[in-house]
Amino acid sequence: MPVIVKWGRDRFEFELPSPDTLLSAIRHSIAAYTQLPYNAFQIIHDGAVCADDNAQIAAYHLRPNSTIAIVANHELPTVRKHTEQAQIANIHAELAAARADLAPAQSAFLRDLTLHPKHSLAKEHSRIGELLLQALLRLDAIVPEHDWQTARADRKAAVKELQALLDQLDSEWANAQ
Repeated sequence: MPVIVKWGRDRFEFELPSPDTLLSAIRHSIAAYTQLPYNAFQIIHDGAVCADDNAQIAAYHLRPNSTIAIVANHELPTVRKHTEQAQIANIHAELAAARADLAPAQSAFLRDLTLHPKHSLAKEHSRIGELLLQALLRLDAIVPEHDWQTARADRKAAVKELQALLDQLDSEWANAQ
């Protein structure tokens, strides 16, 4: 599940690591994405500054779908142009999350579809379909610059892979008895 990061007017997401992960890992991820120096910003969650990078993220009550804000420690531009590498990292993170969570759920659903009545699986079909659509929408929100060929190719491949999962899900659902 993602955590939402607010940075000025920008918003981005990344997958939340396990609760025993140190805050420093979150700071490294944010620094890599924003291209800000590691110590050039504060992390704020629920109105409190997350100051101890050696504390586990559970100590700050960071959970899936939490929203954190980053505030520059000194005068830095509030909006920086993202690099191609940052966009590629976002694309790969989205695809990795789908492969880790949605692909196995879809496979289990398709297996269950052959074993159980269709009506008993309707909610699960809707849930997996919705999660795949949300992942596709997040990929759609990543718009590489015109000359970023690698980012464009990676995004296209990721969209194709997730769309194939969704198409297979819907096709098997339609053909089930």
